[in-house]
Amino acid sequence: MQFEGVLFDLDGTLVNSLDDIADSMNTVLQQHHFPSHPNEDYKLFIGNGLRNLVRTVLPETHRTDEELVGQCLASMVELYNANCLIKTKPYAGITELLDQLTSSGIKISILSNKNDALTKKIVQALLPERNFAYVVGLTTEALKKPNPAEALRIAREMGISPEKILYVGDSGTDMQTATNAGMFAVGVLWGFRSKEELLLNGAKAVAEYPKDLVRIF
Repeated sequence: MQFEGVLFDLDGTLVNSLDDIADSMNTVLQQHHFPSHPNEDYKLFIGNGLRNLVRTVLPETHRTDEELVGQCLASMVELYNANCLIKTKPYAGITELLDQLTSSGIKISILSNKNDALTKKIVQALLPERNFAYVVGLTTEALKKPNPAEALRIAREMGISPEKILYVGDSGTDMQTATNAGMFAVGVLWGFRSKEELLLNGAKAVAEYPKDLVRIF
């Protein structure tokens, strides 16, 4: 077996969180009397952390107002924390995939650009008892993907060399993270971004369905 571990992204890879994120962020925008965005547009906004999300969805004339960004971020975190499990669900076939991997002796972990506490909350609620070795979200902006530092730390703590780890995600940022960490980059087509983006950013393989990942081993 060529690979011994899998490091997964969360949003757009294991769970479809689009509507809960969009609904919460749009509520914050409306509270500040700013225009909201169609939920589908959030597919292009998600993936680089909540602070970046807030900055992206604000009107262009307000994106450099750090006090406003901070206020909207605090409101977004509070609102999303209360509503992050209303519509969010694992993608079809994900729980079966995770069970198959762990039963085969493959170590699995999660690395997300979502706030660490929110990452852990969602995984615990929607993917319980899935035997993740590590579930890691964003604790500081400096460690945000595509910085490979956290991916490499997880690899060390799992006791697996990076080249024996599949890094699975749905965005160009994920593919860049995999490449930067020396892991095998796999893009998923059921998430938030396009096949073209995944390939342009270094995907070495793409998976149309969760079951396709098993074939890479």
